[in-house]
Amino acid sequence: MEITEVRIYLVDDNDKLKAFANVTFDNCFLVGGLRVISGSNGLFVSYPSRKLKNGTFKDIVHPLDNDTRKLIEDKVLEAYNQKLKEPTSSSTSGASEEI
Repeated sequence: MEITEVRIYLVDDNDKLKAFANVTFDNCFLVGGLRVISGSNGLFVSYPSRKLKNGTFKDIVHPLDNDTRKLIEDKVLEAYNQKLKEPTSSSTSGASEEI
């Protein structure tokens, strides 16, 4: 499995939510709705989830092992940091960062 593309969409005016991300695997499978979050220990990637009737949240997709989780998080945060360096970075531009 190879991450072939990461798209970052910056979010303005939010203390914790910094960006949304879409990740493409092997040029044929897209996972959308990942979030870059600023937590107490720095930035991390949160996976798409939905709210259940009891008020809790359940992930819709997530990595099954720590190596895959680290690979995805590293690529998303690398693309996020690259996006921040672009002179025209804004939440509406949604630029693509090919990995």
